[in-house]
Amino acid sequence: MEFSNEYPTHDPEWVQDMHANHYLQSWSKQGSRPRVITGGQGSWFWDSDGKRYLDFQSQLVNLNLGHQHPKIVQAIKDQADKLCYIGPAMGSDVRSELAALMTQITPPNITSTFFTTGGSAANETAIRLARHYTGRHKIIARYRSYHGATGGALSLTGDPRHHLTRGDMPGVVRMQDPYCYRCPMGHSAPAHCPVSQGGPHLEQILQFENPQTVAAVIIEPIVGTNGILVPPDGYLQSIRDTCTKHGILLIADEVMAGFGRTGKWFGMDHWGVEPDMIASAKGINSGYVPLGTLSVSKQLADWLQEYPFPGGLTYAGHPLACASGVAAIRAMMEEGTLDHATKMGEKMRAELARMADRHPCIGDIRGKGMFNGIELVKDRDTREPLVPFAAKGADAKPMTDMMGFAMDQGLYLSFFSNVIRLTPPLNISEDDMMTGLEILDRTLDIADKAR
Repeated sequence: MEFSNEYPTHDPEWVQDMHANHYLQSWSKQGSRPRVITGGQGSWFWDSDGKRYLDFQSQLVNLNLGHQHPKIVQAIKDQADKLCYIGPAMGSDVRSELAALMTQITPPNITSTFFTTGGSAANETAIRLARHYTGRHKIIARYRSYHGATGGALSLTGDPRHHLTRGDMPGVVRMQDPYCYRCPMGHSAPAHCPVSQGGPHLEQILQFENPQTVAAVIIEPIVGTNGILVPPDGYLQSIRDTCTKHGILLIADEVMAGFGRTGKWFGMDHWGVEPDMIASAKGINSGYVPLGTLSVSKQLADWLQEYPFPGGLTYAGHPLACASGVAAIRAMMEEGTLDHATKMGEKMRAELARMADRHPCIGDIRGKGMFNGIELVKDRDTREPLVPFAAKGADAKPMTDMMGFAMDQGLYLSFFSNVIRLTPPLNISEDDMMTGLEILDRTLDIADKAR
């Protein structure tokens, strides 16, 4: 390509050409020519043809306050005019303000926060700190999980994407998930299942692994990418109690569930459980600038007064990112976002339950707040999945057909295996949500016919 001082960025075909030939797209075969998105506002975005789409996915489950929230946009502009960058060791007003705000919204035992560039970096730092603090090397993670795309975080990840590369950090031990609709132990009720109870399953693993070698257990309080799995009551507390008993740190990966997604600041809050560390990102500033968090307990923060923190980033606590985080958290407080997400989530699940009367493909409806999923089946009695686990190509056709139909109708959805994820912005209007559910209703006709 010849050097040019100006590119025809206004031309959608040129944008697609550059995307296909010179841009490497995440987790994909290359060469695609995507829709060119030219704008967004609230719960909607639109392409170069002017077609509008209702964002029922919040992009990557990070646009918690939707597209172009004016308070966040203005905060970025104001900070850019004032100071675009200063190193992590320097004092910064917005960095300190965001750290202070974090103490207001995290559980009472959490006192200090390290700001990263995203969820992967937050989880990498969490496991490094856990090993540093405990002197132990093993980390227990679950099978149905996603913790990030960097080396250590991908090693913790159970999501099938870890098969695409060598996520082989030593010391990772797997445990089963409390998947109540499909109990991994074959029990009919959580009370009868050691996996769904949490602590008994973890104790069994520790019996074989030796608890004195385990530094931490890392858990998504509500599994996100891998199916929106809500644990039964008592599960997380049982895990917490077992970790405390053996001196093991509990890391809550709240990258998706955090910052109001479930109707509370963090997923753990639904059960009153206090982890030793919280890793989060995404919704803290709706993804407008790369930002993640690792928040730690007072016990760990006090220890770090004597021992060096085992991590750092050039862009840790970036002023533009911190300014956007401050604006987003304050906007959520001022606008009653968490209450609205709770109310809309309850209405969504009620509408989905009514939809299930018309669609025999719906096997299960689950979620909290605006973090919801519907599991599709061929038969409700046998619970045979509509498509196989991690289906690709022809095996996944019913799901990909639905995604394509919904997009053509102006609704952006996503899925994993046989689960459709429904995660619109937390501040979506009731009218917009009902518009999306009406399109979803018609989309599910495809699943009914594929049974």
